[in-house]
Amino acid sequence: MKTPLRLPAGPLLGMAGIAGFLLTWELIPRTGLVNPAYLPPASDVLGIFFSNLALGAFWTAVGQTMTGWALGLLIAATAAVILGLIIGSSTFLRRATNSTIEFLRPIPSVALIPLAVLLFGFKLESTLLLVVYASFWQVLIQVLYGVADVDPVASNTARSFGLGRLDRIRYVVWPTTLPYLMTGIRLAAAVALILAITAGLIIGSPGLGNEIALAQSGGAVAQMYALVLTTGVLGIVINMGMRFVERRTLRWHSSVRGDVVV
Repeated sequence: MKTPLRLPAGPLLGMAGIAGFLLTWELIPRTGLVNPAYLPPASDVLGIFFSNLALGAFWTAVGQTMTGWALGLLIAATAAVILGLIIGSSTFLRRATNSTIEFLRPIPSVALIPLAVLLFGFKLESTLLLVVYASFWQVLIQVLYGVADVDPVASNTARSFGLGRLDRIRYVVWPTTLPYLMTGIRLAAAVALILAITAGLIIGSPGLGNEIALAQSGGAVAQMYALVLTTGVLGIVINMGMRFVERRTLRWHSSVRGDVVV
């Protein structure tokens, strides 16, 4: 009887995919399919990427981007949780604000760039305006869904036992809303990083986005790709960190207990 063929584990498949991507990238400019002046080989870009790790200016740019990301996400999440619990707990407020939320939510954050520059110029505050606006809706909508998903029987039971509004939020609403909230924060974290980098690219606020724009305008194409690669690595690290926090926070929840991490 033949032994069934075993496929490589998830991490090995992931590493194989990355290796295949880098090999393809290396071969495209080497074979002349694309001019190396526009797409340098992967080996050249990786060399600059690793050399950047020893530069203080590089880490300063990373720190500026992550500062805008973290502060913007914190402000957006805090405001969205408070407003989401208040609005979601009231049928009147849900109906009164529904049209306003559906009108404001689809507005792209980049459409606020002229306003951000007018109000704050090229400072960190411009980045925060874009990050907060984009991230806020991701969290708010999830919190509203979570509050709406509360079991009415549990809510009525808590009310019949004499629990006040704050106690009902703590013991009934919050446990139901928390999984939705963590999903919203994870989505908002990715959106916040995108806007933090976009602000540097378009507005010129300090950070990796601004460094990418400077490298592009200066003709340092390999450096530009190395910085773009850095933003991708940051995205992976943030996503892994958010998933770790989500699993730790919701370890009691069925969706996490049954989750297989590969």
